[in-house]
Amino acid sequence: MQVKICGITKPEQGQAIAQLGATALGFICVPASPRYVTPSQIRAVVDSLEVSINRVGVFADSRIEDICQVVSLGGLNAVQLHGSESLEFCIQLRQSLPGIEILKALRVKTPDSLNQAEIYANYVDTLLLDAYHPQQLGGTGQTLDWKTLQQFNPSCPWLLAGGLTPDNVIDALKIVQPSGIDLSSGVERSPGDKDLDKVALLLQRILGINYYKCK
Repeated sequence: MQVKICGITKPEQGQAIAQLGATALGFICVPASPRYVTPSQIRAVVDSLEVSINRVGVFADSRIEDICQVVSLGGLNAVQLHGSESLEFCIQLRQSLPGIEILKALRVKTPDSLNQAEIYANYVDTLLLDAYHPQQLGGTGQTLDWKTLQQFNPSCPWLLAGGLTPDNVIDALKIVQPSGIDLSSGVERSPGDKDLDKVALLLQRILGINYYKCK
């Protein structure tokens, strides 16, 4: 089970979350977001890491050249597209960033959103399904209707996002079988400030990792 903790802003928290057993850290590269970090801030977190972990930059309708620059400066090995990026954009980005994992996030508003996801599955490495919000791209705390995803079985791995917390994640995983999960606001004290006790509880519940043995 992949566990991505998104919205990392502090080196000490990124390092702690990696050591606790998460499989990916997400960095918000959207300036309008309260969790936004610059390439140099991303690099500060990446350079502090003592264990191997995926490092994902989250972009929304950015230019390919800007994405490539942040990937290089920040030391990222994955890119998450969280805007209205087209299939053609995904293909061009793949050509520009060979060897970099590409994730496409889709905000599920209607059943047609899942049909769209099936199409993107042929052009990206991983899908991410998030809750729809009319003003915000993510980190809203809103959950999806998990029952609508029971038959979702794309041709590539996929992550479940949208309002997950240590308290509801087991209920979600009893209904759907994603390849992994993505959390942001569900393990925070405030935007960008992670609650390490919540992260530890999450990992203990889904992976069986005992936080106190890690300390």
